[in-house]
Amino acid sequence: MTQTKTSPKLHHETTVIKSAIISRLIVLTLILLWRTLLSPYDTSAPINPNCLSNNTSQPNVDLQQQQQQQQHVLLPSLGSAIESSIVWDSVYFVRIAQCGYEYEQTYAFLPLLPLCISLLSRTVLAPLVPVIGQRAVLGLSGFVINNIAFVIVAVYLYRLSVVILKDHDAALRASILFCFNPASIFYSSIYSETLYALFSVGGLYHLISGKDVIAVLWFALSGFSRSNGIINAGYFCFQTMHQAYDAIFLRKRAFVVVGGALRCICIFVPFVAFQAYGYNNICLGHLPNNMSPWCKARVPLLYNYIQSHYWGVGFLRYFQVKQLPNFLLASPILSLALCSIVHYAKLKPEIFFSLGFCAPPEHKDSAAVFFSFAENSSNSRENRNLKARKQVTKDGASLLPEEYKLSAKQGYLSAAVLPCILHLGFMAATAFFVMHVQVATRFLSFSPPLYWFASYIMKSPGTGKRWGYIVWAYSAAYILLGSLLFSNFYPFT
Repeated sequence: MTQTKTSPKLHHETTVIKSAIISRLIVLTLILLWRTLLSPYDTSAPINPNCLSNNTSQPNVDLQQQQQQQQHVLLPSLGSAIESSIVWDSVYFVRIAQCGYEYEQTYAFLPLLPLCISLLSRTVLAPLVPVIGQRAVLGLSGFVINNIAFVIVAVYLYRLSVVILKDHDAALRASILFCFNPASIFYSSIYSETLYALFSVGGLYHLISGKDVIAVLWFALSGFSRSNGIINAGYFCFQTMHQAYDAIFLRKRAFVVVGGALRCICIFVPFVAFQAYGYNNICLGHLPNNMSPWCKARVPLLYNYIQSHYWGVGFLRYFQVKQLPNFLLASPILSLALCSIVHYAKLKPEIFFSLGFCAPPEHKDSAAVFFSFAENSSNSRENRNLKARKQVTKDGASLLPEEYKLSAKQGYLSAAVLPCILHLGFMAATAFFVMHVQVATRFLSFSPPLYWFASYIMKSPGTGKRWGYIVWAYSAAYILLGSLLFSNFYPFT
């Protein structure tokens, strides 16, 4: 009897894991295929000049000894093949893992991925250094970390989707869509998207499970992986806003605001600490005339300066006629994001425009699972967390009973989806108005509402099948195009 009850949950998670592994194998195979059939646009990827200092990832080995090791590797052709796959921003991450932060512009790449690469290359994969060389091992470490982390992200997305959507079939469809998402090439390359997605989606899952401390830690790590990770503090802002309403109007206490503020500060700490680290290395100890301009600012913000000065990032700065192809390249993901937001706002205006304060009675339970809304308050914060954990256990974070009854009134249109919709809206607006718009495909690719909405419309009566073909064709085309262009050093996203 127990086995029968747990089989749907185990079967779906197994399917998600298999899909994630298969998708990674497909992407890696395509990379190898295109690298074999075509010549890369830029052949400088294997070039690896000496570090500017002896502060390398192997501090006990001097540069001369490292060069000797590099010249006497057992499989130089294999090492060269791995190094040639280190392209675009991957060069920065591997270089930072090997030599640290040598130049001002490298501080645009946050340190979590380089630290993980350095750690793995000096421990588990260290015996491979004499076989393929140090830089190849660093590159291999990046590939291993990101492809394994991707599988974990897919599982977290499935568990999160089950709780939010209250429909494990819809959760399965959304998770499989994520496994074959249009930005797949970046999740199997040496980019920070995978770790960012892991700690963002994982943090969100822990948040709805009532584990606020773990959620804060995971969101903080997402901000240590990519700068936009600090936006995850918005989930706690949203939670605190509703708890403050509860405290002020129902219980006449407002101390919850302090707790929410402290959680947000903890999420900001890793990113702010890294900016301070950059200020210490670049600005301190230099004469004013030799300082970089941002060092003299009243509030010295290294990351903003680098993005603006070296990459031309800024509000409306990308709105140029010559950038129209890049807007076209980003239009599918931006259109999907816009449709998901507009559809939710159109069908649930009372939830969307009231920010969840006026959620109808049938949505109260789902909202309470996510943020303990005021209408479902209990006597204490601990009781609220306990109630949320019990609800999560009941609704699917643990093993789902086979006879679990789905609610037709919830799913994608549940009040619990609202915070994710608002998060997606902010991210999409930033990608369109501020960033290089072509990066929107990978910038938004982790966002759960995209896959929840796609899963929702694929089952809609009438046009669902057609939309399903469109979504899958879009993903397949971008996987093929991305693996072809990106791996051969041609511009993609």
